[in-house]
Amino acid sequence: MPKPIQLGVIGLVHDHVWHELSQWLQTGQVALAAASEAQPALLHRARDEFGAGQVFASTQEMLDACPLDIVQVCTSNADSAEAVAAAAERGIHAVVEKPMTATLEQADRMLAAAQQHQTQLLINWPFRWRLPTLHAWELVLAGEIGNVFNSHIRMAHKGPREFGCSDAFCNWLYDPDQNGGGALVDYCSYGAVAFRYLFGMPDSVQAVCGNWTKNDITVEDNAAITLLYPNRHVVTEASWSQIPSYHDSIYYGTTGTLWTHSGKLWIAREDASPAEISVPELAPGLRSGPETMLTCLDRGIEPPDVCSARVARDAQEILQAGLHAAQHGVRTMLPRK
Repeated sequence: MPKPIQLGVIGLVHDHVWHELSQWLQTGQVALAAASEAQPALLHRARDEFGAGQVFASTQEMLDACPLDIVQVCTSNADSAEAVAAAAERGIHAVVEKPMTATLEQADRMLAAAQQHQTQLLINWPFRWRLPTLHAWELVLAGEIGNVFNSHIRMAHKGPREFGCSDAFCNWLYDPDQNGGGALVDYCSYGAVAFRYLFGMPDSVQAVCGNWTKNDITVEDNAAITLLYPNRHVVTEASWSQIPSYHDSIYYGTTGTLWTHSGKLWIAREDASPAEISVPELAPGLRSGPETMLTCLDRGIEPPDVCSARVARDAQEILQAGLHAAQHGVRTMLPRK
């Protein structure tokens, strides 16, 4: 039998890490060789529940001690670039949980490190694996509803802590330096990366954000960024206040409208009732971030669509421009000079 791929995990403060570790182990190709994290309780969980072979309080110590093939990075947004750079210097590939980093400068540094050392870098976006979301993108790109002149992607729940996120997660989500902002960076990032993939970079953005409902945090709990193109405008919306949760999208085209709702994909055309669209399953080897990373390495190809670090880097530029636009009450041109 081939030797299992040696996986390390850097950071355990991003709550998505536990689902991702399960996905890695389900591939049957990976051994969780090591984990690094400053909080002992999280290291114990990685060891006891997921079989981490060795645990370290220091990422540098782990990378020096363990010969790894891939790292899963689940630090705060602000710490992810340093983690990827340290891994890339050793020829270790990386999967980073969205939205990549806290700032554009950090995203550029991360991308440069992977390019310099010729390591693979995949950015994992949970909605990438939702079948209606992915098939909607395919239909938009295929021209199924003509030219899309407007779209809204809204990601919303009642708030990280209220939604059940751990203290370890919330501690940095609510820190503008560690997160890069608040709800805008956390949840507008989904629409930013989807629109960048579908339509390229906008000419400019307008935005609004504010802390309107939560007295116990200082970052924005609601936000919206409008991306302006020559022949369309699209909006990515975020809320840490909405009841019930909502994670869906709608695309308005010149020959029809597509939208996702409650795990289904719908289409409406002129003079016709809305109809549900059958959604194909994901292909084996491309059903999760871990599977896709292993497939990319095996085939020598770059990660697809929103998983591309280049696309995610551009989404970071959109987010940073959105923060600037909201804070200064201006339309912000792209690229930023």
